Amino acid sequence: MNNFKKIGLSALAGSLAAVSVQAADLSVTGGASIGFGGEEEQATGNGWSMNDGVTFAASEEMDNGWTVSLNFLLDSSDSTTAAGLDNRSLTIDMGDNGVFTFSGDGGDGVLSRIDDVTPTAYEESWDLVTGADIAPSGPNSNNMMHYSNSSLMDGVTLSAAYIPSDGATKLESSSDYGVKYTGIDGLTVGVAGGEDNTAAASLDITNLYATYASEMGVTVGFQATESDSETASADKDFSAMGISYAVSEDLSVSLNTSTIDFEDGTLTDQESTGLSLSYTMGSMTLSAAHNTVDNVAGTAANDRSGYDLGLAFAF
Repeated sequence: MNNFKKIGLSALAGSLAAVSVQAADLSVTGGASIGFGGEEEQATGNGWSMNDGVTFAASEEMDNGWTVSLNFLLDSSDSTTAAGLDNRSLTIDMGDNGVFTFSGDGGDGVLSRIDDVTPTAYEESWDLVTGADIAPSGPNSNNMMHYSNSSLMDGVTLSAAYIPSDGATKLESSSDYGVKYTGIDGLTVGVAGGEDNTAAASLDITNLYATYASEMGVTVGFQATESDSETASADKDFSAMGISYAVSEDLSVSLNTSTIDFEDGTLTDQESTGLSLSYTMGSMTLSAAHNTVDNVAGTAANDRSGYDLGLAFAF
């Protein structure tokens, strides 16, 4: 990581000349990766891909002890935003009063951050197969707010997120909340819930999960999520289990499974199994995953597999 410490920003001109500018800490980090993937019985075309991004972060401690920071990402692989500007947010760390984040782009809610937390060395079991149904993720959007506080009780973190209505596509606001407990060494238990009104049909989502990391390098996890839709026969129940093993400080392997149970009686449960591994050498990470999904999106006997190889560098 390259750090540029205490850079004084001068006033630009005109009305800006009267603005008092404080010295700030500025850091720049980046990453790039090359991948190769494919699917069984699918014309995926050129299987090679590249991802890259540079993250700029500026922070400053205020007189009252709060820390204000700005983060934004330059991502050339994101063609939907002008000049690749992506994932920008403003964060106010208020110490014991918690952390508030406003995301202008690329925001995450409480539920979307924990859609599948079962331990994996690389990818989730339901990923890599085109058309496969995914774990319910809850509301996320641009111009949204997120708050968390871990100082109210030892080992307990409270979180909440809010997306206002825009009066057009989002006719009602969306919100979610969660509690996470980490007071026992190696154990993490959490529960979250919320209402997602960002899509055409509103969803009420409840998420429960637990993971345990042993001193032997083995981590196990379980997750269960209910998604209740206002659309008739559109409810889904998601469950997942996973186990990972740190063979060494550099090498990890994992086995994951998941099931999506559809309320619609014409659909068959989607069942997924995934194998992943990752190997780290300094700032380089080599990863691989192979996933098999049976009854893709509830279609009986529509069984396919997908794989992905990745080589990533951080700087």
